[in-house]
Amino acid sequence: MSDNISWRTLAVILAAGQGTRMRSQLPKVMHPVGNRPLLGHVLAAVEAANIDQCAVVLGAGSGTVADYLKQAAPTARTFTQQEQLGTAHALLAARPALQAHEQGCVLVLFGDSPLISAQTLAQLRQALIDGAAVAVAGFHTTQPGPYGRLLVEEGRLLAIREARDASPKELEVNFCNGGVMGLRADTCLWLLDRIGNQNAQGEYYLTDAVAVANCAGLPVTAVEVDEDDVLGVNDREQLHAAEQLFQQRRRRSVMQSGVSLVAADTVFFSADTQLATDVRIEPCVVFGPGVSVGSGVRVDAFSRLENIRLEQPVSEGICHA
Repeated sequence: MSDNISWRTLAVILAAGQGTRMRSQLPKVMHPVGNRPLLGHVLAAVEAANIDQCAVVLGAGSGTVADYLKQAAPTARTFTQQEQLGTAHALLAARPALQAHEQGCVLVLFGDSPLISAQTLAQLRQALIDGAAVAVAGFHTTQPGPYGRLLVEEGRLLAIREARDASPKELEVNFCNGGVMGLRADTCLWLLDRIGNQNAQGEYYLTDAVAVANCAGLPVTAVEVDEDDVLGVNDREQLHAAEQLFQQRRRRSVMQSGVSLVAADTVFFSADTQLATDVRIEPCVVFGPGVSVGSGVRVDAFSRLENIRLEQPVSEGICHA
């Protein structure tokens, strides 16, 4: 791998969406999964991936999100997309950050994708280090339905074809666009400035960077990731699905770390729950925010815990729901 100075990474999180399908006064990226805002999960993945710099693009009037960022990611630069004219337009709202990041990698993430992992970010970054000018996260699925198809030939990503524009043969492709993208910093702005809005919506789409790069003879590749990693949340049903997947991942993780769950499907964690080895959790337990449990502690059935640290020899049965 090349030296870290040459391949410093900037993550730009697009968080300007209005989220009208959530039917809520709360900004979409502030809806919680595991008692942490969607945006907070993306920020955590950026931190876990040891990414050097982070910028967040907000929508006009996103005071709630801006306030959260001051607390959760005080070093992140924030930019405002005054008009919502597409994903490429949103990324260009962070032009000052892109101009200052002349070398290395730019990773474009979405503030409504709470299951994104540090591993996926590392895969995209490595694809750029290995020579790609554009790297797109893709996933295989048995139900490609409305997803854009990734058309790959001999290892090169030729196009992202939206389902409504795909031919019958292209619709048979089950390798789909995950949205998350990496761009080499030295060609990033050049590509973005050449994306047009000649489409039915009159918007500037980041996916068009693939066609622009291909026309310029720049290397373009697709990186296969887990479908869950790029799950976006646009409505309450998808929020529920993300919560279920988060809990499944967390249950598996804590059991692998040496925690016993008597009835795993009945235990619910917060994103910041801390459990030491040899903890035993009985059925129907809910961990609210701010809970830390020391080694050897047993958490009794039907407990609800919040903002507490439990250590041996704490008597069992405290903090019942």
